[in-house]
Amino acid sequence: MKDKPKNIDHKETIIKLLPGYNCGICGFARCDEFAAALLKKRGSVESCHFMFQEIFFENLKKLEKLLKEENIIPEDEKIVGVLDGYEADFILGPLPKEHSCREILYPFTREELKKGDTIRYRPLGCPIIHFAKIIDENNGLITVHIVGPCHRLDKEDFEFKDVGVCMVGGFEGIIEGKVPSVGETVRFLPRHCMMQKVHSGVIVQIEGKKAIIEGIDLKVWAPPIKG
Repeated sequence: MKDKPKNIDHKETIIKLLPGYNCGICGFARCDEFAAALLKKRGSVESCHFMFQEIFFENLKKLEKLLKEENIIPEDEKIVGVLDGYEADFILGPLPKEHSCREILYPFTREELKKGDTIRYRPLGCPIIHFAKIIDENNGLITVHIVGPCHRLDKEDFEFKDVGVCMVGGFEGIIEGKVPSVGETVRFLPRHCMMQKVHSGVIVQIEGKKAIIEGIDLKVWAPPIKG
């Protein structure tokens, strides 16, 4: 009896790791077709939204490991902060059609702030002054997009409210890299960070590659990467 070709064994393994719903969201009618496409580099793991749900997270790890071993997907490159030399788990990019990931702030000012206002503030623990536009306000908690200082250098009529120091409570954006699980403490690099400094926090929500991270800290409890 002849041995089965290696790619046949891999296809069967991948099929067992996939959800098996045959939903068609990935662009293929059945999970076995999707498995074959992955082996031929004609499909992407990210196309299966179910794989990023918590119940399939262990299967996702196994699938990515198998595909990396076969050089179907490349090994992850290290993401290192420029300022401190710490390694991050991933980069956090903006949501679709937005220019920076969202920040959730706790302002200490008593001044009334509302959606549409532009503010100048310094995040607690950060030496850089930020400018941001408020896109949501909820009982004193504000969600913002960063709009400066780099974005405002050519605007002479730039108006803003100076609110002083703010505590950064959370970030919301798209993960560029390996997707963690809910409840995991992570190190990440916000794509818009002017210092390119690694932040830490806890994943509180995952939807595909969209993540909400809370408990933000600029202190990273890990040794820096040595060059």
